[in-house]
Parts: sequence; C-alpha cells; structure tokens
Amino acid sequence: MVYWIPPSLIFIIAAIIIPFLSLRAQKVFVLIVPAFGLINLFSMHEGAYWKLRFLGQDIVLANVDKVSFMFGLVFIILLFIGMIFANHIKEHWEHSAAFFYAGGTLGVVFAGDFLSLYCAWELMAVASVCLIWNSMKKSSRDVGMRFILVHLFGGLCLLAGFVIHYANTGSIEFGPIKEGGIAFNLILVSFLINAAVLPFNAWLPDAYPESTPTGSVYLSAFTTKSAVYVLLRAFPGTEILIWLGLAMAIYGIIFAVLENDIRRLQAYSVISQVGYMVAGIGIGTDIAINGVCAHAFSHIIYKSLLFMAVGVILQQTGTSKLTELSGLYKYMKPIFFLYMIGGLAISGFPLFNGFISKSMIITSAAESHVFSAWIILTFVSCGTFMYTGLKLPYFTFFGKDRGFKLKKIPINMIIAMGIGAFLCTLFGVYPKLLYNMLPNHVDYKPYTVSHVLGALQMLMFTGLAFVILRKKISIRATISIDTDWTYRKGTELFIWFVENPMFTFIGKAKNLFFENIPNFLKWVSQNPVSVVFITTHTLMLRFSHGEHKEEIEKQVEMEKRNYPRFNRFVPVRNLLVMICCFLLAYLLIYFLANKQQ
Repeated sequence: MVYWIPPSLIFIIAAIIIPFLSLRAQKVFVLIVPAFGLINLFSMHEGAYWKLRFLGQDIVLANVDKVSFMFGLVFIILLFIGMIFANHIKEHWEHSAAFFYAGGTLGVVFAGDFLSLYCAWELMAVASVCLIWNSMKKSSRDVGMRFILVHLFGGLCLLAGFVIHYANTGSIEFGPIKEGGIAFNLILVSFLINAAVLPFNAWLPDAYPESTPTGSVYLSAFTTKSAVYVLLRAFPGTEILIWLGLAMAIYGIIFAVLENDIRRLQAYSVISQVGYMVAGIGIGTDIAINGVCAHAFSHIIYKSLLFMAVGVILQQTGTSKLTELSGLYKYMKPIFFLYMIGGLAISGFPLFNGFISKSMIITSAAESHVFSAWIILTFVSCGTFMYTGLKLPYFTFFGKDRGFKLKKIPINMIIAMGIGAFLCTLFGVYPKLLYNMLPNHVDYKPYTVSHVLGALQMLMFTGLAFVILRKKISIRATISIDTDWTYRKGTELFIWFVENPMFTFIGKAKNLFFENIPNFLKWVSQNPVSVVFITTHTLMLRFSHGEHKEEIEKQVEMEKRNYPRFNRFVPVRNLLVMICCFLLAYLLIYFLANKQQ
C-alpha cells in the first residue's frame, strides 16, 4: 500500500492555496511545503505507482528509480532555497507560479507515460512564462510572448511525436525510443528546444534576464535540467547529441565572454554547462550517465547561487550592465565571497561540486575514445573560469567606486546564498554523498593526483593570463546576434514575400479564375454556335489573303455585331459537323483510357 503522494501534486495544490493566504502565513507556508515534499520523497520506493486507467492505457504518475529520485531531490532542494531567497516578496503570484513550475517539473521527472509527461511539460511552460511576465516590464511582456511561442511549438512537437509513437507501438510508456522515424525526431526536437540546444537556444538568454531577480533562480534550474532528464531517459547513446553538446559548450562560452549584461552572461553559461550534459548523454556509457546525473545535480545548486548573487546586485543597484557596475566589493563583501564559491564550483575547482561532476563527463569522453570531446570540454572549463570566476567579479566588485546608494540586503537572501554555497562545498569535499545516489555502479575517484593537478594547471594558467592581460581587456555595451537572427530575418523575408510577390500573384490569379474565366464562359454561353464560328473565322484570317480575306473579315464583323443574338435557323451541315467532332473527341478519350488499362 502506498502512503506517499505524487510529488507534483503536492506543489500544484500548494500553488492553488498560496493566493488565499495572508502575508505572514504565506512566508511560513512556502517553506513548509518543500520540507514536506522532501519527507514525502524519502518515503518513496522504487517502482511504478499511482497508476490510472485512461482509454485502455496505464497513466503512471510516479515512476520511481534512482535517476528520478536524484532529479526530484535536487529540484525540491532548489525550490526550498529559492523560497528562502524570495521570502521577503509580498506578491503571492510569483510564489504561486514558482510552485506550479516546480509541480510541472516534478511531473516530468516522475512521469511513467507520455500523456502525463505532456501535461506536466505544458504546465511547466505556462508557469515559467508567468515568472517572466511578473517583472511587469514591456520588454518582459514581449520576451515572454516569444518564450511561450517557442515552448508551445516544442509542446506540439512532443504531442505529435507521442501520437505517432503510440500509433506505431500501441504503447504510451515513456522510456528509450528506437532511433529513426518521425516520432523519434519530433520528440527529440521537443526535448532539444527545452534544453536550449543549438539552434533552439536563443529563447534562454532572451528570457531569463527579463524575469524578476528571484524568478530567474527557478528559471536557471527547472526547464533545461528537466530537458536533460528526459533526454537521458529517451535518447541515451544517441551519437548526434555528442556534437550538439560540444557546440553548445563552445557557443555558450564565446557569447558569455562577449556579453555585457551579467544576467545574460549567466544565461549563456547555462547553455555551455548543459552542453556538457547533452554530450554525456550522447556518449551513453555508465560513467557518462553518472556524470550527467551528477553534473545536473551540481549545476542546479551552483547556478542558482550565481543567479542569486547577480539578482542581489540587480536589486541593489538597479542595473545588470558591466559597463555601469564596479566598486561594489566594499558594499557587498558577503555577496562577493558567496558568489566566488559558485564561480569556483562552475569552473571545476577541486573541493567544489563542479569538479566532482564535470571531471566524470570529461573522463567518460577519454575512456570512450571521443578525444575531440575530451579536449573541447577540458578547454571549455578554462573559458568558464575566465568569464564567471574572473571577468564578472573583477569588473563588478572592483575598480572605480560609482557611488551607488545601496539599501540593506534582506537577510533571507544572504541565508539562501549561504545554503547554496555550503552545498557546493559539502558535495565537493565529500563526493560520496552525491556518488551514492548515482544510478550506475562505477568505481570513479575524482581526487587523484592526475585529476587534481591537471585541473589546477589549466585553471591557474587561465588566471595568470587574465592577471597579465586584465588592463588590456575592455568591456563595452554590445548587442549579441544570436541564432534567433536567422529565423527573425527569415520571418521578415517571408512576410515581405507574402505581402508583395505572392499577394500580386494571388490578385492576378483571383482576377483570372473568379472574373476573367467566368466572364468568358458567360459570354460563350450566350451563343456557343456563334462563338465557334467567330473563333473559326478568326483563325482562318491568319491563312487568308486578298479578296477572300476581306470577305472573311466582313463576316467576322457581322457575326460579332449580331452576337449574342441566337440564330434561329442553324444549317444542318453545321450541326452535323459539330456532332461528328464531339463523337470523335469522345472516341479518342475512350480509346486512350482503355489503352492505359
């Protein structure tokens, strides 16, 4: 007998209750619910539970194993930290949207069938766009509209793929999908969109910076990592994911290095780090799958810490532009040190959680002899340290004091960051806490001499290069042209084509088929016999000359002048000729049709 509740339902019900609570009750309620969610999670056992029969199929609301448990655990932890960080907010709509968002995400994680997966997938999209719109800016409304259109397109791909998959297999069970076919490709595209895989990545840096400082914490974790989870479930070992992941890793660091907005910088960093996970899924070995799970777990924690730090900076200064920030260290020392823990974790420094997870994926690439992936992912770590651990803190916290008049930072924000920093360090120092949750039994030791020295050498040389060249590094306001430029310009070209050449063509076709041809047929129908004579005599004019031509011209003019008056008396010979022509045409068509058979 099952005494626990499907995790998604806990947070969906809580989201409905939140708007009816007083402010004081709300502050306590949003912390109690994640704690209850954790207790409920630890009471779950492996297996498929909460099955419902619908149209002859099993709907499984809770498919529990090590992978779903691990992702569910970190998502609930993130929600708890995020609620502490946002506990000073008086508006209940953001908390409600965050709980719906978490409920949809957990629904995806524990879905055992495509139907419940699809419903949770769409709930996640709607709730996340509410967090973007909650900032109440015109730019956020526009970005949110683009965001929801992209994700609704992804949802339609998922629905179409699910229906075709069901038609082909007769099952809606969610699991590994056989490679090839329309269903495989549609479902893969849907998951790639949510994972921000190139060329479907532009929605992420476009949308995340437009959210509220607190809302971006949830956005940094739920959508992309739930997409990693479903890719891991459905497409392990799909080779194309290796190269897509490597492209993401490189693309993310290039744009992050060029970026002036610190929240967009962190958004591009998400793309780069998810690239590690996507590449690991493509490799598909036991150690690679372990690395993906571990890195997703670690990334959710340290990336939320980084987004909390930049959220505090935005809230205190009113700007997120590097060109407008500097000299904040003396005002925000705790924020700086907490941020640096996240920066060292994402860079893969030893003793932090990023090192124990990222190195596992890199090792899996080497063991699988995918040396291009091993080289690229190793150097991407250096780039990550360059923009997250050096560029952003240097130009934000040091340099000229711009005289910001800062308010007191709410203590709950610092506590939330402290919890995130503690977890980054705890799992980095005691990796077995994380490794014991991994799905596959692999004997992997991150703290070997070669691993530690190799990581330190790469990162220290990166730091040395930055120190030497820091005075030559300039920051300036920039506009990054992302992959969305192609389909935005393509859409403009398509609209121009529709409004100009195609519109002209449609107008002419309309005149031809709805005016000219009907008018001609109407004219012919008034006296078909005269039309035949006029046409025949007009053709004869081309081959006539002299007096005979003049005679025919007079006859044509007379026939046109008398048209459309019917001839009461038609010569018998003309009728016989016409009947013979019709019979000949019929016989010809009949002969050709029988010959083809």
